Amino acid sequence: MRVAVVGATGMVGNVMLQVLAERNFPVTELIPVASERSVGNQVEFKGTNYSVVDLQTAVSMHPDIALFSAGGDTSLEWAPKFAEVGTTVIDNSSAWRMDSTKKLIVPEINASVLTEEDKIIANPNCSTIQMVLAIAPLHKKYGIKRLVISTYQSITGTGVKAVKQLENESNGVDGEKAYPYQIHKNALPHCDVFEEAGYTKEELKLVRETHKILNDPGIGITATSVRIPVVGGHSEAVNIELENNFELDDVRAILAETDGVVVQDDIDNNIYPMPFYAEGKDSVFVGRIRRDLSQPNTLNMWIVSDNLRKGAATNTIQIAEYLVANNLVNTSIAI
Repeated sequence: MRVAVVGATGMVGNVMLQVLAERNFPVTELIPVASERSVGNQVEFKGTNYSVVDLQTAVSMHPDIALFSAGGDTSLEWAPKFAEVGTTVIDNSSAWRMDSTKKLIVPEINASVLTEEDKIIANPNCSTIQMVLAIAPLHKKYGIKRLVISTYQSITGTGVKAVKQLENESNGVDGEKAYPYQIHKNALPHCDVFEEAGYTKEELKLVRETHKILNDPGIGITATSVRIPVVGGHSEAVNIELENNFELDDVRAILAETDGVVVQDDIDNNIYPMPFYAEGKDSVFVGRIRRDLSQPNTLNMWIVSDNLRKGAATNTIQIAEYLVANNLVNTSIAI
């Protein structure tokens, strides 16, 4: 199987290569793809070095699957060109997520909607992925009426430039900035650009993508997203108003049985999710599970996950695994 990784030299692209190797995805030919300035550079995969090629060269090589993590503009221009030659594109940018003709997939929730005709598949935003994985089984059991979300997001969600800014500020070095203010010892209530009604694009992604993935636009959702000086992953405080009453033990049991979710909820022993422990792992960790004492049928949860793995690379590769396992791509190899 020919697998192209578009954006192979970037932060998420590097993690994609790691996850492909860790999960033993059946790659017979790797095609690392990046911008013109990176063409000819080497990337390592399973002990072998591969030369980076440009997008046009990659299209001409007719990969079976292309994993995109190179930004929305690149995806809008090049994903259709890959699709035209029969490649199945799984895109990690925001370019196709809200396109009504494209499917937005978290495999544990809705991979079953995929078909062989889906040549461009959208990977949701990192903060959306970890939240919906935890709330989807509760929506199925009790019905969700409203969500109030506060996110505390890692600088890695912004990219290498943000990581360098934090390192510089931590070491007292004056350097290039990814944010309008310092991030060291700070919290910025500003993730992505501001859009309608004073909300940021990141906050609106949580609203729009959750509606699409759960196929329920009637859920009331409001969000505030904050960037914090953390590397390991994104954290979310989610207040969930349910249609029906619940027992906390039942909620914990449902979450514990959910594929991809790990319950860490033992306050007597100070066990709860933290990005420090989530870093490098593929699970979504859920804890601080408790009733909202201010109104009925309402639950509070704390949700943490590594945004570069389950929030990006791992979810993308899980989609690819589903496609291969169900013979939905141009290959005879099965996982």
